[in-house]
Amino acid sequence: MTGTVWKYELTTAVSRIEMPTGAVVLDVDEQYGAVAMWAWVNPAAELVTRVFHIVGTGTPIPDGATTFHGTALTAGGALVFHIFEEA
Repeated sequence: MTGTVWKYELTTAVSRIEMPTGAVVLDVDEQYGAVAMWAWVNPAAELVTRVFHIVGTGTPIPDGATTFHGTALTAGGALVFHIFEEA
């Protein structure tokens, strides 16, 4: 796939994000105090809405959130969040 890497900020416990069809999540991490996600995208592709959940350690994973994309440590590692996507 040709394309570029785009950054998305996950600002709420459930984030509905418009991404180009076929976007591949590459990484999640903390950046400037926020949870961010980077994806390899084809900017010319049609946009689709994808749903991502930020789940804290020890918190139940929501039903339907079946794809794990990574973990982000915030507040110097005091808060640990796991990113899951709905199928």
